[in-house]
Amino acid sequence: MSKTTFSPDHVSLEEVEQKNNKVKRSGKVVPSNGEVKIFGPDYFFNYELSWLKFNERVLSEALDRTNPVLERVKFLSIVCSNLDDFFQKRVGGLKRQLQAGVNDPSVDGRTPAEQLLEIRGEVNIMITALRKCFFKDLMPQMDKNGIVFKSYHNLNPDQKKVIDDYFDQQLYPILTPLAVDHSHPFPLISNKSISFAVELVDTRTKEKLFARIKVPSNRPRWLIAEQSEEKLTLIAIEDVIKQNLDRLFTGAEIVSANVFRVTRNADVERNEEEADDLLEVIEEELRERRFAEVVRLEIEAETPDHIKKLLVEKMKISDNDIFEIDGFIGLAQSIQIYDFEGFHNLKFPKWVPTLHPVFRREIEEEAPTIFDIMRSGDFMVHHPYHSFATSVQHFIEEASNDPQVLAIKQTLYRTSSDSALLHSLMRAADQGKQVTVLVELKARFDEERNIEWAQKLEKAGVHVSYGLAGLKIHSKATIVVRQEGNRLKRYVHLATGNYHPYTAQLYEDLGLFSCDEELGSDVSGLFNYLTGFAPGQSYKKLLIAPNHMRLNINKLIKHEIEEAKNKRPSRIIAKMNSLEDPGIIQTLYAASSAGVHIDLIVRGVCRLRPGVKGLSENITVHSVIGRFLEHSRIYYFKSSGSDLFLIGSADWMGRNLDARVESLIPIENPKLKHYLQFLLNLLIRDNQYRWLLQSDGTYKKVEKGADKEIAVQALLMQHASSGEEPVPKTS
Repeated sequence: MSKTTFSPDHVSLEEVEQKNNKVKRSGKVVPSNGEVKIFGPDYFFNYELSWLKFNERVLSEALDRTNPVLERVKFLSIVCSNLDDFFQKRVGGLKRQLQAGVNDPSVDGRTPAEQLLEIRGEVNIMITALRKCFFKDLMPQMDKNGIVFKSYHNLNPDQKKVIDDYFDQQLYPILTPLAVDHSHPFPLISNKSISFAVELVDTRTKEKLFARIKVPSNRPRWLIAEQSEEKLTLIAIEDVIKQNLDRLFTGAEIVSANVFRVTRNADVERNEEEADDLLEVIEEELRERRFAEVVRLEIEAETPDHIKKLLVEKMKISDNDIFEIDGFIGLAQSIQIYDFEGFHNLKFPKWVPTLHPVFRREIEEEAPTIFDIMRSGDFMVHHPYHSFATSVQHFIEEASNDPQVLAIKQTLYRTSSDSALLHSLMRAADQGKQVTVLVELKARFDEERNIEWAQKLEKAGVHVSYGLAGLKIHSKATIVVRQEGNRLKRYVHLATGNYHPYTAQLYEDLGLFSCDEELGSDVSGLFNYLTGFAPGQSYKKLLIAPNHMRLNINKLIKHEIEEAKNKRPSRIIAKMNSLEDPGIIQTLYAASSAGVHIDLIVRGVCRLRPGVKGLSENITVHSVIGRFLEHSRIYYFKSSGSDLFLIGSADWMGRNLDARVESLIPIENPKLKHYLQFLLNLLIRDNQYRWLLQSDGTYKKVEKGADKEIAVQALLMQHASSGEEPVPKTS
């Protein structure tokens, strides 16, 4: 394996569809490379519990008093937002299995019912910790630094007038009390909405009544009662509404008014294969999701028991779905506190992504266009250290304006609500260029935004494709076709992250720019596969899922096994978001047993049990949780000394390998390989933000000790600021 070679063997789309249907029916993962031969807790951690361990590591950043206070608030809001997603997707999926009568154990041996029971225990512990952190630690710290939370009764007269005026002008006109009686059925409570459960007494008839008031989601959660350069006085919107309930129920006596919040199942079934219009299917799913079954009810602990009972009955939930809360409900919205203007001393020093060194040549007119730069050799940008706007966005903008560019094609999984990049593509279409955008309508929780973009793009003359039934398009790819003399030349950008300018400032990702002929041909073939009909498409360099990525990843691991057995150097380092796939894990166990030294850098879920004698004693699992979300996927194999590096969009998860279109790209430029080696070495040596997974499933943070401080993200910011080529002098 001295040269990058991949097997052309692939699984047909018909086989993929049959396997995916089997997975949907059974609720289990069935690897396409054969049956998993090992099962049970001795070999696999539970997916849901491992995910909760990841969220605990995020929570630890909120608990860490060495972090600035508003950064801690931000981490805490991420923890709560993560929990919302977890209940919608993971808990929702388990409940759906129970409803369907599926009681098969997962690969770690737990049934859906057992998993739900353990989840509740772990979540309760997490909720206790995060709420103690917010109310007992963060709020007093914010108060000391000028961000003060007050109840309505504690406001001074001037502050009350500000809030009263706000209620009159911005809240009262849009609040809608909904009574529940014989002529008014219990209202449908939309997902993640905060509401009041109000108990009333009609002063004329003495009849007890119930009403619901939705807290408007299009108004700030915390209202400003007073603001100066050094102080911000805030009041929760629900407190303001509660103080004015008598104006909404004139002639009635308010007995109680308590806040509650529902989370609904987002694991809504769809039948894409039988759909005439995928867009209509997704739009219908969005409507269903708003009012799907409730999977969690958060409610004020002081709510009267009979009101709790009413909500339980009307929303058809069990006691296990109820989480009683003291204080603010819905702390995911605490991100708003972080976003208030000022208080920069309570945040990390602002990081401004730098211009990648190769683009200075364009500014200095050594290379008049980005295409001149790309012809001089492959280069790689590393976000958020390098600017997205001056690299990826610039590439699309220049291609859109270049009269020699004939066609632009791009995959779109997630992007912002006002993407300059997509506006450039619409201008390109308006100028007569052939522009094709493959919009993934099924990107979870971004469906609505993607539908809006798809419609805007189509109106602008862009060819919009929605991909393949039964598969999500997760690959991140752009190809630009340019007329150069009497021939056409292809320029490509392939990435580990989305074409999303906002998350590019928060997520760590890699992107390769290349005009390599074989790679360009592969990307053209990929788009033919996605937008047309090319089930037998083969590739010279790209590894594409679901056709043959799993097969080749297994071959690469098995090659390292053979090298180790023959006493030759072997090594695997793999960086990803999650490691879940039982088939890949089984092969990694075999590699460890053969003596292959393996480092896995897994930010989130990891089902592999490391450090078990005779099974995984040569495997170390690292997790880096820092200021930026580690999002890139990098795979390294010693590969008989050729040092094979792959980057791309795919984690080692069943869904990525079998139910999504993914791509991995070999990095062949020696300088870029050197940078990736440097990066991986930093990650497994970080002694500030790195955690190690223990064989019992717990994570232990690496002790800082007396060694030289190695904080990978800080070092990469420092290196990017130096303005040097992104290839450090030493590794």
